[in-house]
Amino acid sequence: MKHPDRRPIAIAGASSGIGAATAVLLAEHGYPVALGARRTQRVEELSEQIKAKGGEAFAASLDVQDPASVNAFAAAAESALGPIEGLVMSSGINSPGSAWEVGAERAAEILDVNVIGAYRLLDAFAPGMVERQRGDLVFISSDSSTTHRPRTAAYNASKAGIDALVLTLHKELEGTGVRASVVRPGPTMTEMGTGWPGDELVKVFEDWTTFGLARHSQFLPAEALATAIWTIISAPRGTHFTEINVQPEAPVKKVDKQ
Repeated sequence: MKHPDRRPIAIAGASSGIGAATAVLLAEHGYPVALGARRTQRVEELSEQIKAKGGEAFAASLDVQDPASVNAFAAAAESALGPIEGLVMSSGINSPGSAWEVGAERAAEILDVNVIGAYRLLDAFAPGMVERQRGDLVFISSDSSTTHRPRTAAYNASKAGIDALVLTLHKELEGTGVRASVVRPGPTMTEMGTGWPGDELVKVFEDWTTFGLARHSQFLPAEALATAIWTIISAPRGTHFTEINVQPEAPVKKVDKQ
């Protein structure tokens, strides 16, 4: 295993899905990882699994809606692992339903977690990276930021907000040594949506089909996004992957050999 220069990476939303897969892959490549999520027991278990395989990990509670929790996580992560060299923002929530069914209160919560939560993490980690003139800020967006999948309006708006944040950071961070990148997954197999009522899931997929957003049945594994994130973070100085779009490959068509 080739170990990079010591570059501790903080991962928000590391209890499952893309965040957990990223933690495992980065640890396998020698990166110390600080795992944060509201489901503390899960990140603690993942941390122990990583350490059992020879990796370096730290786990703590993290609620991106609570500035005190974000600041405490950042301080604890740096105390445990040293100056944080990278941040992966993969925390996110979603709710199904038309915009008027979901309502303003739930929409505000989605925007708070998905967008303002990213700003809170930025507040906690970016200044140190800028001061040290080295770091990676990786934000998980979605193809929903541009395709605007029906029945998830607030989620779409939140991911469009993440895109705008990162594209602005590209300009603001130029020459600082800190790289900002956005990863836009297509349909991905994670826990998001698994708790939705069955009738809502049916409506979502029906609307995807109606508007041409379900070209085939394949979904991405979370590990595919982890690979994209690792590619960004492991890129040598002088290289900046600004935007990566990741889509599931369609099933290979059978060719009629006659």
